[in-house]
Amino acid sequence: MTSSIEAPHQYKQTSRKGKKAWRKHVDVSDIQIGLDNVREEIIQGGVISEKPSNELFAVDTAGSENIQKSYNKAHRPLTADEILASRSAVPAIDSRKRSGTTDGVIEPRSKRTKHDGVSRKEYERLRNIAFGGAAVQKEMVMAGGAPDYDLWVCNGDELVQDSMFDYLEKSKPVRAPRTLKEAPISLIEGSISYPAVPKPHAGRSYNPVFESWDQLLVEEGNKEIEAERKRIKEAEEEQLKLDRIAAAQTAKEDLQTEEESAWEGFESEFERSDWLDKRRPQRKTPAERNKMKRRKEAARQQKIEVETKKRAQQEHKIKEIARGIDTETNARAVAISGAEHEPLEVDEDAGLRRRKLGVSAVPDRSLELVLPDELQDSLRLLKPEGNLLNDRYRNILLRGKVESRRPIHQPKKARRKITEKWTSKDFVLPV
Repeated sequence: MTSSIEAPHQYKQTSRKGKKAWRKHVDVSDIQIGLDNVREEIIQGGVISEKPSNELFAVDTAGSENIQKSYNKAHRPLTADEILASRSAVPAIDSRKRSGTTDGVIEPRSKRTKHDGVSRKEYERLRNIAFGGAAVQKEMVMAGGAPDYDLWVCNGDELVQDSMFDYLEKSKPVRAPRTLKEAPISLIEGSISYPAVPKPHAGRSYNPVFESWDQLLVEEGNKEIEAERKRIKEAEEEQLKLDRIAAAQTAKEDLQTEEESAWEGFESEFERSDWLDKRRPQRKTPAERNKMKRRKEAARQQKIEVETKKRAQQEHKIKEIARGIDTETNARAVAISGAEHEPLEVDEDAGLRRRKLGVSAVPDRSLELVLPDELQDSLRLLKPEGNLLNDRYRNILLRGKVESRRPIHQPKKARRKITEKWTSKDFVLPV
């Protein structure tokens, strides 16, 4: 007779509405099996699911020797490969052709003629590759020292003028411009010199600090808002100007219509002359004359006060201009003397000087700002932008090296006049 140790269970339970049915005949066989498996794993050394990977697996880095031997038997290398793979302790014999032999103390002639192991011929070949040969070497300019030839200095080798041309005015010698000896002044307001490579704003970095980037974003946004307001204001003024022109054209047409109606023989009340309704002037009384004299005297005194105030302002302005000229002269003297000084950190946003160099305006700086969706945390993901040539050209303009010019995309071509020669009409008939 077999005895069952399992708990009573019922697989097909029709209803579990009662509270007693909840605890009666419940199938717990899967839970019991799981607990038995856990007990077996604990007895054998621990639960497998709780052990780390290094206790369950092992990485074989050496490989099996039996597998390697069986592979070598099936795939035997060639004898030539075995010979090439072998390395001997004895160096190979030099097969070069030698011009002479030595006793081992005196070096051969081929080595004694070389400088640092490089022959003269090889040195010249490498030099021609590096500097482009004799053609490039002639055009090289030596840095430092006084120049051998000055374009602005007259050497005295003047052409002897013929006596029959004495009545002609002699050509004056070429002189160097005065500004050639003066140091350039930067176009940035409030600064004498501008660095060749200015220090950029911290917010223009590829991975900037949030505070610096947010400050730069707000500044550039305010600039764009002001530019848009200025553009809208100019558009409104232009539209108002066009409306006034249109109204003046309409008034002119109405005036022409009134003139035509007056020519036809009738006028309206609006077209009646105003001088007919004016009152005729009468003789002034002494009180009115005295009042007019007092008014003229007050106007004269006011005019004198305005002129005196204007003269005082001009004198003050002259003193300021003289003081500014002295400061600028001293700054140029310091620059010419070659005093070593580091350029101050100048902010380009301070504005440009009112007196610019050249006719054209300095080009605006490109917007060097990264939007939030374009920020990258790696240089590999950074998208290259900008133009180094434009930035360098604008920097030279701000430093006062050259004057600003506008680009000429379509240069003017020389006008050519086509005429017909008359030589075709000059012919002689044979007799």
